[in-house]
Amino acid sequence: MSASPRSLPERERAALADLLEEVGPDAPTCCEGWTTAHLAAHLAVRDRRPDALPGYGLEMVPGGERLGWWSHRVEDRLRTSTPYPEVVGQVRSGPPAWAPMAWPALARLLNVSEYAIHHEDVRRARPGWEPRELSSADRDQIWSAATVMARRVSGRRGLVLRRSDVPGAEKRLGAGGRTVTGDPLELLLWASGRRDVARVTTA
Repeated sequence: MSASPRSLPERERAALADLLEEVGPDAPTCCEGWTTAHLAAHLAVRDRRPDALPGYGLEMVPGGERLGWWSHRVEDRLRTSTPYPEVVGQVRSGPPAWAPMAWPALARLLNVSEYAIHHEDVRRARPGWEPRELSSADRDQIWSAATVMARRVSGRRGLVLRRSDVPGAEKRLGAGGRTVTGDPLELLLWASGRRDVARVTTA
């Protein structure tokens, strides 16, 4: 019996683990202040420490900075106490079966954006990087993730996301406002704050 095809997040996880292994712990990333060692620790903690999960993405919510502080403390503890190859091995193997991030519904909801973005965080911090060619099915999944993430940055004026790879495909958020056009992965990176490396056009 043949194995089931790996999902997009699983493939992104594996490719990111390969890249983390290749570049080592001191390589730069597109996450300000983070080396690859910081990024690997973040992903391993996210998978394996449910007590750290509430802090992710909540720093801007009143009281959320306390939760974010705890999450980062757990990451720093892992990064400074565990050899980098072992941390990368944890990233590669994914969450244990009991962890929330192993639940299929939660993983589908959160992991497309998490691993696609962080894979690019390492790729695009290296000289000479070029955009990747993704399948239509992968682009569709990333497009869905991009439209969700863009809600956070649409603001009062609203926002229109427009796919450059599919004529006529766009998502209007709020009143509309400015239009951002690009490949779904570029739009996802733009919506996540990677404005300096996302290849989009705005109007």
